[in-house]
Amino acid sequence: MSVFLEQEIYSQPALLAHLLDNELEHIQQIVRSLPAFRYVVIAARGSSDHAATYAAYSWAALARYPVAPATPSLHSMYHLPPSFAEALVVGISQSGQSPDIVSIIEEGKKQGRPTLAITNDGQSPLAQAADHVVLLHVGEEKSVAATKTYTAQLTIMAAFAAAFSRDQNTIAQLRSLPEAAAAVLAGSQSIAERAERYRYMNQCTIIGRGYNYATAHELALKLKELTYVMAISYSSADFRHGPIAAIESGSPVILIMPEGSVLADMRRLAEDLLQSGAELLVISDTAAALDLAQTRLPLAATVPEWLSPITSIMPGQVFALHLAHVKGLNPDTPRSLRKVTKTV
Repeated sequence: MSVFLEQEIYSQPALLAHLLDNELEHIQQIVRSLPAFRYVVIAARGSSDHAATYAAYSWAALARYPVAPATPSLHSMYHLPPSFAEALVVGISQSGQSPDIVSIIEEGKKQGRPTLAITNDGQSPLAQAADHVVLLHVGEEKSVAATKTYTAQLTIMAAFAAAFSRDQNTIAQLRSLPEAAAAVLAGSQSIAERAERYRYMNQCTIIGRGYNYATAHELALKLKELTYVMAISYSSADFRHGPIAAIESGSPVILIMPEGSVLADMRRLAEDLLQSGAELLVISDTAAALDLAQTRLPLAATVPEWLSPITSIMPGQVFALHLAHVKGLNPDTPRSLRKVTKTV
């Protein structure tokens, strides 16, 4: 049984409130001090990369900044770093230890570009390399799988989006997030009994779109790490371009479909999947979407769509935790994994 993971999942609302209290004004100060830039390059791995995917949507939607993924191998393997002219260069890493992420920040500074580090360790190489540092303020994450560090990274991405937008309404929406997160986790208690049905599941498909494309990737990673299920993530659009052909009767498909602009598209896909005999697990705050599901993973609070990845991942974290339990696994110590992974 988990000693740490469950505690860390349920600590998230309080930690997000603490993070906003400590870093929201700091983030606004950073935004005011940044020199002009036209686009953003973000270096990240694993869950941090999914936070970067969220930034690609939220920073573009709220502030019109295009966001591109960095290409660390061009720096560390090919020694052919691209130009960062007119870019803001960002590194995201819970530990701040991975040499390839640090190398992107160092190259950004070498090229005279503003650099930003988002990390849980203010003394890490990543923090030491960057012009500006924003800390996660979540304390030590003892479980190997990222939960509280991931939602903290998302919240920082959201805070930058709000600060870039200079819209006070988005700041107010952001401040209501911890209360919504608490409601979502309180409403996820019933998920434990639903996990038993999937004891023998060894593969599944996870689909989200728009802001929650990041959530699909993160939930797939959590299921791989914690339950050893080969979970594959797609956007609903990409899924229709080929992978949908692999769905057959009984195929488990997790759909992340909170209220918002992509809900209608996700519902159409859900209806098509039902026609193929798929078994649907649905994460949503709408009754119509949950009614399509064999297994409901409800969101007990509705937030603006641009913030929904922060709450939408939480039922998925709870599901992965309890699925690990029913499979007889210890989710605190997944096989072959370490808390800090250093890639070059």
